[in-house]
Amino acid sequence: MSEAARDTPGLVLRPREGRPFRFDPGTLCLELLPTGGIGPYAVYEVLREPADLVRWAGESRLPAGLALTVSAAELVLARHLRSALWRLTRDHAEGRGPGPDDLDVVNAVAAAPPLVARIDAEGRRAWAPEATGTALLSTVARDAVDLLTGPFAERIRVCEAHDCALLFVDTSRPGRRRWCAMERCGNRHKVRAHRAHRARHTESAEDGT
Repeated sequence: MSEAARDTPGLVLRPREGRPFRFDPGTLCLELLPTGGIGPYAVYEVLREPADLVRWAGESRLPAGLALTVSAAELVLARHLRSALWRLTRDHAEGRGPGPDDLDVVNAVAAAPPLVARIDAEGRRAWAPEATGTALLSTVARDAVDLLTGPFAERIRVCEAHDCALLFVDTSRPGRRRWCAMERCGNRHKVRAHRAHRARHTESAEDGT
């Protein structure tokens, strides 16, 4: 990923229909969710092998330079954590209490040592060597703990588009973000509203003749 791309938060998502778009969920843990899931979300699966989780980490909002090694077992754990995070954050956004099993998953993953940052000999920020998938997932799980217990817990939103299930944190000052991305669902809503308005106008004009 280029430095310019890293300066712009969020992930580039490539839907099965439509053009790619940039989606910024506002926090690391929610960046894991669009990588796939269970049931109807299995068609979006991109974490098929350990290298895919390495690639996701490189595209995420984590600082660059992470030398990551992921095992097959850690990939399975990543999917397990992702499912728990889907349910926890969705339930929270929709006013339901957390599932005990999902809390157990997040807390267990968060209990492992996280990724460690350090200062290199040139005074620059760097990652400690031998970063593992377990440490990566611990960092993600700890981010989820911070989100769900912090000041933005009540700003977790589900995109309002009827055919979109993406979750994000509304970090805007007025707290009125409705869409996963304006260039995606926001624009589609505007187009539908414009067409509906034009149809009503045409119908009214025909009724008056």
